[in-house]
Amino acid sequence: MSEILLDAVDLTKHYGSVEALRGASFQARAGEVTALIGDNGAGKSTLVKCLSGAEQPTSGKILLDGKDVRFDSPTTARRMGIETVYQDLAVAPELDPAANLFLGREIHRKGILGKLGMLDKAEMRRQAIEEFQRLGVTLQSTDVPIGSLSGGQRQSVAVARSVVWASKVVFMDEPTAALGVVQRERVLDVIKKVRDKGIAVVLISHNMPEVLSVADRVEVLRLGKRVARFTGSDTKLEDLVAAMTGALVQEEAA
Repeated sequence: MSEILLDAVDLTKHYGSVEALRGASFQARAGEVTALIGDNGAGKSTLVKCLSGAEQPTSGKILLDGKDVRFDSPTTARRMGIETVYQDLAVAPELDPAANLFLGREIHRKGILGKLGMLDKAEMRRQAIEEFQRLGVTLQSTDVPIGSLSGGQRQSVAVARSVVWASKVVFMDEPTAALGVVQRERVLDVIKKVRDKGIAVVLISHNMPEVLSVADRVEVLRLGKRVARFTGSDTKLEDLVAAMTGALVQEEAA
């Protein structure tokens, strides 16, 4: 069994009188894809925000590599090896793929030119092409603005950017939601390659067949708590639906 990289224990999150998380727990393991599923309002987005530094839980604890941690911002989470791919891509459409890959982490030229703020675009392009090839990301061109590429290619760049900088965990929030069949398969292939690097991949998705095709484990949230856990290889679609609707409960939800 793979080691647990990220372990959330009994997280709560209150927004005034609204209790978005009611003692939610979650685990992500090295070299595995863990799907986080649940109906709308189950608490998935809030949990991911707490585990990626965008929000802070009201109570509970988060362990990374077995050590108690606190993510007071997404920057802190990224510094600890946690990256997030959002559904809206969060790419800069006017920049080329290499510039997007190094967005916020640009390489400067050596010497006085670097001190004056000059970027080493050739080196960033070289490293970007190397990383895209390693992850199996095929692009129409690496010299055009990313906004001119297909949705699948843009999403692949967004995934690659997170993977390149993540050392522990990558959260992927509905990464294939707006994609066609062929583009979806390409992104899923990239996800599998990320997993094979030993990184813990957390996939948030409403697409149950997709979840079953790629996930090693599935954790189900309902009403702000984890109610069930499954191993991907021996799970049926009806089991997931039953857990999401409350017909099947492995863990106490009240």
